Amino acid sequence: MRHKELKHWTTGVAHLLAQPAGRARLLGLSQWLQQACHVDHFVLFVYEGNHRPLALFDTFPPDKRHVYVEDYQVGPYLLDPFYLACTRNQAPGLWRLRQFAPDHFYLGEYYVTYYQQTGLTEEIAFFIDLADGAKAVLSLMRSACSPAYSRDEMQLLDCAQPVVEQVVNEAWELARAHAPRPAQDLDYKIREAFDQFGAHVLTARELEVVQMLLRGHSSASVAEHLAISPGTVKIHRKNIYAKLGIGSQSELLGLFVRELAGQRDEPEALRKAV
Repeated sequence: MRHKELKHWTTGVAHLLAQPAGRARLLGLSQWLQQACHVDHFVLFVYEGNHRPLALFDTFPPDKRHVYVEDYQVGPYLLDPFYLACTRNQAPGLWRLRQFAPDHFYLGEYYVTYYQQTGLTEEIAFFIDLADGAKAVLSLMRSACSPAYSRDEMQLLDCAQPVVEQVVNEAWELARAHAPRPAQDLDYKIREAFDQFGAHVLTARELEVVQMLLRGHSSASVAEHLAISPGTVKIHRKNIYAKLGIGSQSELLGLFVRELAGQRDEPEALRKAV
């Protein structure tokens, strides 16, 4: 960024902070960040305790918002590397999705069957610590027609972290004051559905394998994490598919998403076991 452009960008901070706190300032934040580099879509999720992810702000058109936000909140967020990083108390900062993704994430069914629907090729995000242990993730998304974020772009955006933290924290405090999270927004049932997916017919070890496969781990990665051989993982996969009445990993993800959405379209084996 040249001196003239840098001066314009830093001057924009004053205009940004002059906007009313909340959505107006978040929109101003997205426009200010666009001066640093091109971004196709922004979305700000708040992960708070046992609540479902809250979409505090986004720039999606209505047709895309259904996939990016509404479908995501039903349960696929449990497989999102950014969400999982939050559960591990990831430090604030600017991060690339690929830094947290399992080895086969971009070949896995979460990416192929769900994430690829978004048409994204890269996603980076600011991680922000909020009050009472909540985490905010402001994602900056690029679609297939845009190149990956360059090193220079990442370094420039990283300089915006203090401004991003201030604007997001103010928006979160305002949202909490005006609209406390409703009790029915708790996601205990969603988490339980994930933890117990297939529990009526699968062994404890098979459940571990299923959860890692859904999150994008390859058979080799599953074997390494569980300290078993790749051949044993292959046998587990074969048995899992047979017990659930499916024939592929894509069908496994489809079954998982339907369960989380409350569509009790379970295989016959599951229904009989209940």
